[in-house]
Amino acid sequence: MVVSPLIVGLLLAAALMHASWNALLKSDRSDRLATFGVIMTTGTVMGLVAVPFLPMIEPAAWKFIALSVAIHLAYYTFLLKAYSYGDLSHTYPIARGLGPLLVAILSGQLVGEHLRGQDVLGVLLLSCGLVALAFPVRLTAPRPGSRHGLATIFAVLTGVSIAGYILADGLGVRAAGPELGQKIGYIAWLCVVEGPWLLALACARRPAEVWIHLRANWWRGVLGGAIASVGYGIAIYGLATGPMVHVAALRETSVLFGTLIGTLLLGEPFGGRRVAAALVIVSGLVLMNGPAFF
Repeated sequence: MVVSPLIVGLLLAAALMHASWNALLKSDRSDRLATFGVIMTTGTVMGLVAVPFLPMIEPAAWKFIALSVAIHLAYYTFLLKAYSYGDLSHTYPIARGLGPLLVAILSGQLVGEHLRGQDVLGVLLLSCGLVALAFPVRLTAPRPGSRHGLATIFAVLTGVSIAGYILADGLGVRAAGPELGQKIGYIAWLCVVEGPWLLALACARRPAEVWIHLRANWWRGVLGGAIASVGYGIAIYGLATGPMVHVAALRETSVLFGTLIGTLLLGEPFGGRRVAAALVIVSGLVLMNGPAFF
């Protein structure tokens, strides 16, 4: 296999974690910015607890941390906008689906990773399946306040930013040093530097409302933050051990989990076409991460 079975299993678990915290965020209809802020602040606390026990990362990795944080801030902005205008089962597949395609295009130029013929076919199947999965189901009335066009635009921008931070963190964790502790240290420092900035922004804009919201919903952000930090930590570790495009594609199985969560828990439609699209996505992933077929 291109990626070891252990890493495949870990990345599938990370995909489920990613879909889970996104569903927690999407299901918060009162103040998503505050909840997102608590998610990020939880990651900061986890990073601060970890860094004293880890070796220092190499100086060359810090520029990638700075780049990753800048891209992540753009990602958070686009993601919140996408969720404010569209359903999870529409915006999530578009946002996650662009990542592997863009990484496949750029990784050869940036890090010298070259794809097999079946990898190219797998990426194309994955991307086509995700596009099909993202189209709204016919005969379904849009939810109040939804705006399909704006949701799609912000989902695309989210996908571009996802590809950006995958490449930045893939290069950063490889530059952090040869030891496992240094790679984990990169993950911890990234959590620390990302910081509680979104929560500070929410408090600055409407402190009284945020406090009322957090008293009733703090658990959502803390739980989501713990899941998000562990899940993305696994993904970054995967980027240190395998080809970036394969790791990115495996992580995007979160789209399947996200669509199922949106359907089963949030009352969003699925439909037979999306079942077919899910099968196409799985076929693409098998091609990319299985043994050579041709």
